[in-house]
Amino acid sequence: MIEKPVIGTAEAAAMVKSGAVVHVGGFLGCGSPDKVLAALVAAGTKNLTLVCNDTAVINAKTGVANGVAPLIQNHQFSRAIVSHIGTNAETQRQMNAGEMIVDLVPQGTLAERIRAAGNGLGGILTPTGVGTEVEEGKTKLTVNDKVYLLEEPLPGDVALIKARKADRAGNLVYSKTARNFNPLMATACTLVIAEVEEIVEIGDIDPDQVHTPSIFVDYLVKG
Repeated sequence: MIEKPVIGTAEAAAMVKSGAVVHVGGFLGCGSPDKVLAALVAAGTKNLTLVCNDTAVINAKTGVANGVAPLIQNHQFSRAIVSHIGTNAETQRQMNAGEMIVDLVPQGTLAERIRAAGNGLGGILTPTGVGTEVEEGKTKLTVNDKVYLLEEPLPGDVALIKARKADRAGNLVYSKTARNFNPLMATACTLVIAEVEEIVEIGDIDPDQVHTPSIFVDYLVKG
């Protein structure tokens, strides 16, 4: 089994190019690759499209930001495709000021669109959003007398994901709910960079415990 390259955070950030569609794992920052994201902030790469569950949290009292929020503060995203922005007032400000386009997608639909991209599907049918502004501009199909929206796949150029453990081949194990969107995003993007807390030898992870197989992972970063 071929070992995957272990790279530094700055090298990982350099692989994210201006204009890229970037999938970032995490749920309110839990399960996000914080070291790589910090390096991306330092790199200052602009005009990115974010695909993430949310835009993380900026503490209104302390100003402390987690997950992708520092990149929001640094104006590095021109577009965000997320399920909610209620915990990040700066995202709301940029959206209202026309500084960033925000596409709000129901959380289940977001997950399924990412899954569709990873599985080579042409899209998914969902009743969520029928009869609301969510359906605007989308194809509607009737199946067995029920109306569905056709939601298209959501592939990415780069996935920045976080795992608790990897072996040197790139097989990943996540920690509890920090798994969230990470496994889906690992299948949906052209380039996958996994920040991991621990790297072990090949064979040290029970195959039954592998959440993301090595075939989906290109680079490892020791977080």
